[in-house]
Amino acid sequence: MTKLAHIAGGTLGPPRTRAVHRAIAEARRGVPVVLAARHPLIIVPAETVGAEGLRLIDTLSNGQAMLLLSPSRAAAVLQHEVADKAPAIALRLARPLIDAQTLKRAADPTLEQILPQFETTEAPPEAEAALALAKLARLLPAVVVAQVKPGWASQKAGADLLSVPAADLLAYPLNLAASLTKVAEVAVPLDAARDARLIAFRALDQGIEHMAILVGEPEKQEAPLVRIHSECFTGDLLGSLRCDCGPQLQGAIASMAQAGAGAVLYLAQEGRGIGLINKLRAYTLQDQGLDTVDANRALGWQADERNFHIAAAMLEALGIHKIRLLTNNPEKVKGLAACGIEILERVPHEFAPNGVNDAYLETKARRFGHLIG
Repeated sequence: MTKLAHIAGGTLGPPRTRAVHRAIAEARRGVPVVLAARHPLIIVPAETVGAEGLRLIDTLSNGQAMLLLSPSRAAAVLQHEVADKAPAIALRLARPLIDAQTLKRAADPTLEQILPQFETTEAPPEAEAALALAKLARLLPAVVVAQVKPGWASQKAGADLLSVPAADLLAYPLNLAASLTKVAEVAVPLDAARDARLIAFRALDQGIEHMAILVGEPEKQEAPLVRIHSECFTGDLLGSLRCDCGPQLQGAIASMAQAGAGAVLYLAQEGRGIGLINKLRAYTLQDQGLDTVDANRALGWQADERNFHIAAAMLEALGIHKIRLLTNNPEKVKGLAACGIEILERVPHEFAPNGVNDAYLETKARRFGHLIG
């Protein structure tokens, strides 16, 4: 058992892991699933639900139907402040549930905001797990929920619905990291590092791959340079000027080549973990005047949703136990240290603004505490 698996209390195991994978797939399709808990819920993401999903909830549930939103998104929908300590705010929904478009608008601030007056109600204890399913599916964290009727599985409408334990959804990110394995390794000479290698990692979900870009032989150094870099399609691939991701990636490889060795852990966690589509939505909100932190929160996400346990598992697999971390972000240092990574030094990694990303870099310094400027 890996160190991460021990922290996680052991992996979920194939049957329970498959149930989480299926639940994620159903969420993306807009098909309700049943959240198994003391008081089971039938749930479906507001972003993907259609008429058939709402009909199933009407048929198989009893009691109050609700829309669960993060506190930051609920405050915008309700147009007044709400307590932000709770994992979710619950809004009452009228029955029958027939208006999927209104639910989508309530979930997505980039859509036209013609919304009814919602009333709040008490959120169920499983609210955090319900929102976790939407986040695992890279959907907006807004979920329609209701208590499911006893005997739902024996009814014709519920016969094909999946049931997944609420606790498994919450445990999944750490268990995902614990299941990470190397699946491919190949030499890929780079312009700045002719001796570079790529090592691909895949977790039990067999989905998104994470990559390690090794320069030289960092595993033979006591504390090599390491950069934890979240993928950025717009910056790394397209050369977008809205961020500094592309220069940070290329600069890290060049620094490691100069140092003789190093490792870039290229994590498939676009937009600080919210996914590419949600990052593009955040860009839309930034164009309307929000900064990067407030844009993420307006969508219902935290400012940073990354899972650094993935990086810890990759370093363990690479045989790298101590590092010099190439970053300007002290919170990243804390986050990685909390995952058991021994960081001997923070090495600054700063690039000048380009005339487009000036406000973005200023926000990173002011709101995230990055040590730049």
